[in-house]
Amino acid sequence: MSTKTLTTAVLGSPVPPLTPHAISVCLPTWKDNIDYGEGDKRVVDSLVTGYPRFFIHRSIKKLASICEQKFGVSGEQCLLFPTSTVAKHCRAFIIQQAAKDNVHFQVRITQLLLHSDSKDRGNCTPSSKLGTELHIVLFPADKFQYAKLFWGHTGTGISSRYAEYFLSLLPEETAPASPAIYTKPRSAHRYYSVREKRQSPATTPCDALSDDHSTYFEERYGRNLSHDAATFAKRALRRRIAGVLLHDGPAVQDSVGSANSELQPSKRGPGVTEDDVYLFPSGMAAIWNAHQTVSAVRPAAKSVGFGWLYVDSLKILAKWGPGYHFFGFGNEEDIDALEALLEAESEKNPGCSPIMCLIAEFPSNPLLRSPNIRRLRDLADKYEFPIIIDDTVGNFLNVEVMPYADIVVSSLTKVFSGDANVMGGSLVVNPQGRYYRALKDQLSSAYEDIYYGEDAIYLERNSRDFERRVRVIDENAEAVCDFLQSRSRAGGAIKHVFYPKWTTRENYEQCRKRGSDGISTGGFGGLLSLTFHSEAASRAFFDSLPINKGPSLGTNFSLACPYAVMAHFTELKWAAGYGVELGLVRISVGMESKEDLLGRLKIATEAAEAAV
Repeated sequence: MSTKTLTTAVLGSPVPPLTPHAISVCLPTWKDNIDYGEGDKRVVDSLVTGYPRFFIHRSIKKLASICEQKFGVSGEQCLLFPTSTVAKHCRAFIIQQAAKDNVHFQVRITQLLLHSDSKDRGNCTPSSKLGTELHIVLFPADKFQYAKLFWGHTGTGISSRYAEYFLSLLPEETAPASPAIYTKPRSAHRYYSVREKRQSPATTPCDALSDDHSTYFEERYGRNLSHDAATFAKRALRRRIAGVLLHDGPAVQDSVGSANSELQPSKRGPGVTEDDVYLFPSGMAAIWNAHQTVSAVRPAAKSVGFGWLYVDSLKILAKWGPGYHFFGFGNEEDIDALEALLEAESEKNPGCSPIMCLIAEFPSNPLLRSPNIRRLRDLADKYEFPIIIDDTVGNFLNVEVMPYADIVVSSLTKVFSGDANVMGGSLVVNPQGRYYRALKDQLSSAYEDIYYGEDAIYLERNSRDFERRVRVIDENAEAVCDFLQSRSRAGGAIKHVFYPKWTTRENYEQCRKRGSDGISTGGFGGLLSLTFHSEAASRAFFDSLPINKGPSLGTNFSLACPYAVMAHFTELKWAAGYGVELGLVRISVGMESKEDLLGRLKIATEAAEAAV
């Protein structure tokens, strides 16, 4: 298969191509990524889409424009949220962050409710409320930077599908004629209330789902997505994540979310059930809610970020609560330092837990380092604090971190979905953890299901062959890394290959999935990173690499990015101090043929060696 058929090379275009709700965007050259970090007009104006927490989809912008014209005053701008609770969190955050800069202004919340004719739609809504109500946070347009931080850090804003559904309920004068990602927002809107509901593209009643073997839910129901379909999808997702389905996969997709599905004891850990799994609209929403939940049941104290954490995870620790201690290498020396800190704090305040919680990734992104999770668990038991583990990069088919964690969070946007067309996240509470009852009680009282039903339906369908895809990706990634490691050892342009097979492997093996016979069943995952002996080699490798280039990971297709440039452009020196060098290239390996992938990597490696 030719390279051109598998890659997108048009700056700013969706990745995957022609995908209205794509979660990645094409940034094909090193210079494009640099210019993106600098906010260069050439790049910014070319973006058709982007990663949803950093780029507000055009459907959401269109809907926000309507709300601003209806409710805004004096040049106000707005962001849109699914519930009043989330909107209030946003308002409090904006006010708090602005006050730190000695800036004060009004932040208002209002809501917009749309009610369709029940005779036309029956119970056919994507969820009982979501999709027909908006909670609108209004603020001065020149203070947008504060609001955008909340949108990006928490991942709790409405999704693009949510916006398009809401827009479809508006009268013809305000509704989009085609998917908004390909249209420009109109400059004026004359009507904001529903006087007459337009006929939906599909009017299929909410009948049983069991006969729907080969057609997407959304194709069958069109805009009239059944509340039952969303409930079915979410139940299937929670069971799949909990590891309690006796049978799973495309062949039995009609039963995995039904009330009488065959279940088994969890593969994730003793006692885990679907009721211990909570769904969120993004991985960051799961992390933010995990931190919020722990904050509500634990005495106020600093948290610990152990090992290199994703940038927004650190921002959550910094901006909610009393702050954090950071042990960015995540090695044995850092555990020694953590233990010393815990002992000192305990002596200073006897009878009090020295920290509120510890958050770690297993393994970390992008350095693929795995912490000594057993030592961390021993410290948590001794000094009485909960552990939150993000297993997104390893994924729960490859690693089993539940025995060492009180909460496990995952970005379902990544390999669990694979198709790069929907966001999602999960939080799983460990029933064997010492804080289980307190965490469950808090979630029972505070959890809101804000995961939009249509997004859940897409994610459920994407994840049906999760296990098969993971095995292919693991095998491909190991072959790619073996090749790159051989070139590195030969003294070429590659300085280091970061991959769990060689990076802190002894720690990775502690949690690697094994069968009843003790033989490893889990792979090393699909993510790897490379550093080079010169920046010129990094640029040559990246620019010559004939695969998709853009943010995100865990996609069914291979995807690369210059990670430090993309994630830490304003703090490159600080990141480099922890090993995340300017020239680091991160590659998420996909499902292309192994021979094809190796051929592509050879092209890029030879270009890097020529540059050296």
